[in-house]
Amino acid sequence: MDIAITGSNGLIGKRLVGDLEADGHRVLRVVRSADSSTDSMQWDPVKGTIDAAALEGIDAVIHLAGEGIAEKRWTDEQKATIRSSRELGTTLLATTLAGLDRPPTALLSGSAIGYYGDTADRITAENGPAGTGFLPDVCIAWEAAAAPAVEAGIRTMFLRTGVVLSAKGGSLGKQLPFFKFGLGGRSGRGNQYISWISLDDEVGAIAWLLGQELDGPVNLTAPNPVTNAQFARSLGSALHRPTTVIPMIGPRVLFGRELADTLLLESARIIPAKLTQGGYEFRHPTIDVALAHLVKS
Repeated sequence: MDIAITGSNGLIGKRLVGDLEADGHRVLRVVRSADSSTDSMQWDPVKGTIDAAALEGIDAVIHLAGEGIAEKRWTDEQKATIRSSRELGTTLLATTLAGLDRPPTALLSGSAIGYYGDTADRITAENGPAGTGFLPDVCIAWEAAAAPAVEAGIRTMFLRTGVVLSAKGGSLGKQLPFFKFGLGGRSGRGNQYISWISLDDEVGAIAWLLGQELDGPVNLTAPNPVTNAQFARSLGSALHRPTTVIPMIGPRVLFGRELADTLLLESARIIPAKLTQGGYEFRHPTIDVALAHLVKS
């Protein structure tokens, strides 16, 4: 297949490009600064410019671009950047694809389980309701921005991704040094759920979805979400280190109260119903298996 990918320089995108090319697909990287190679094309969501001709005849598009949720404190300006980076990019891409003479058959557009908000201990699949608050509002607008592609008949999936586990980056990459020195542990009461997925399965599921006939939201999470306390114990066990309780004052000072409390204290008990019902086989279905693999590698 010929596949165009935005966000190809991110944690997920880099791995996805490599895996797809290894499987024999041709990948076209959609980037802000295209080089002279034939495997990249240029776009600028802020300026509203894109090389539409380069997308003619592409089989599928995977859209992963967007400002990182936890890169900076949630000032009003940063919140606006997080939202606009998703809305502008998705709108530009969806509108462009809808206007092509030979549009792709599928658009896999990024989203997040933040759509559901704080679910407490309620098990939630793709048919769950939207939550309230900043992240649900961002995800709702993010998905709505793909409407031009949907209306043009392009099969569109929304990749509602959970916490992606990788030793090379993301939340786990930031936590590992603390846990290695026995300074990691649960946050708050520890009964809030974490819906996670290994980077192997995140990339594997996206590649698998290219060959499916699904549309609409698809939860990219492992089938066994765990509590924050269970996650801490499992990571400590994988590293053979004790765990403790992390006072929230540190993260709140570092990231600001709203961002720290949203990421560390809110609960997301999300299950990947469409993946499991469709027959996707997880490489790392449980947190112990995933962390043991990540620590070993």
